[in-house]
Amino acid sequence: MMARDMNYRRENRASRSSLFDGLDGLEEGRLRASSSYPHDERDNDEALENLQDRVSFLKRVTGDIHEEVESHNRLLDKVGNKMDSARGVMSGTINRFKLVFEKKSNRKSCKLIAYFVLLFLVMYYLIRLLNYIKG
Repeated sequence: MMARDMNYRRENRASRSSLFDGLDGLEEGRLRASSSYPHDERDNDEALENLQDRVSFLKRVTGDIHEEVESHNRLLDKVGNKMDSARGVMSGTINRFKLVFEKKSNRKSCKLIAYFVLLFLVMYYLIRLLNYIKG
């Protein structure tokens, strides 16, 4: 679906440059000053049809822009909701850490666990180093 939207946008960009082609004559008064009345009306009808085509094109483009904005708003809402839930989880975790470290006995047990993890890592790297040297 996204690839189709991107191709459609590229085609619209290419045709945007032609959106206002031919309106220079209107600004210069080319369609107003004519000697024959039927010729003048035919030109005005052509200009009106051209203008209607351009208005419908602009309507499609603005509709596409509106859909894109709605899509981005939904995406931003989802991201905001996920950030709020992550903030809630983080604040709960921080509160639990505060409770653990408030008591000295809990602090001592956490230090003991940290020392065991550190000892395990040192022993692991020493064994790998010895295997590397032997191998």
